[in-house]
Amino acid sequence: MKIRIRFRKYGVMKFIGHLDIMRYFQKAMRRAEIDICYSEGFSPHQIMSFAAPLGVGITSDGEYLDIEVHSTRSSEESLRALNETMVEGVECSEYVKLPDNAKTAMSIVAAADYDLYFKEGYEPPVSLETFGQGLLDFFVTPKEVLVTKQTKKSEKVMDLKQLVYEFGVEERKSEDGAVVPSFYLMVSTGSTDNVKPEMVVEALFGSMGLSYEPNAIQIHRRDVYAAVNGGYVSLGSMGTPIG
Repeated sequence: MKIRIRFRKYGVMKFIGHLDIMRYFQKAMRRAEIDICYSEGFSPHQIMSFAAPLGVGITSDGEYLDIEVHSTRSSEESLRALNETMVEGVECSEYVKLPDNAKTAMSIVAAADYDLYFKEGYEPPVSLETFGQGLLDFFVTPKEVLVTKQTKKSEKVMDLKQLVYEFGVEERKSEDGAVVPSFYLMVSTGSTDNVKPEMVVEALFGSMGLSYEPNAIQIHRRDVYAAVNGGYVSLGSMGTPIG
């Protein structure tokens, strides 16, 4: 039986890397007594895969892992058992059964959406309206937006118009009640055309003659999507709760 689990990552746990999160969930499955399947061979391991690795320092409400189980309790009972083992900063929010022929989340990821906003203590360099005009000039009006992506072995020229599906500037209230600009992006995500949201916002800053300070910006992933019938569907909507 195939199961998809959705979880949040927040607080200090945003500094824990992907490999450690994998090990964390392997231990959590045992502690929560999830009847997970193991591979065969001399070194059996839990049958588990994650949708899209999250970068260090990024928070998220939409992370996914797929597992295979021999048997399972209800979605409500399984979530309770898992969350009783969780540390602060990780919370499981969905536990659903997938069709037997469902592909793994890792293989179908096509897009993800993000919020990028200024951390407390950092002042936006310009106003919301100025960012809005800059976005219009940089991304909305041109027919193509070419940027150079530095890979491990070479450089790659990308057209952001083909790989950024949504890009907007929004209002956000800071802790002291002030209205500050934030950015919303939905970008191509996967093994082939993978776009980091911070690269897009940095390119916007550069086009406006502004200096981009990575430490000033918090990145938050909202959700991860698969491409279905010409649109995008949340990975969390592709399964059914277990009664």
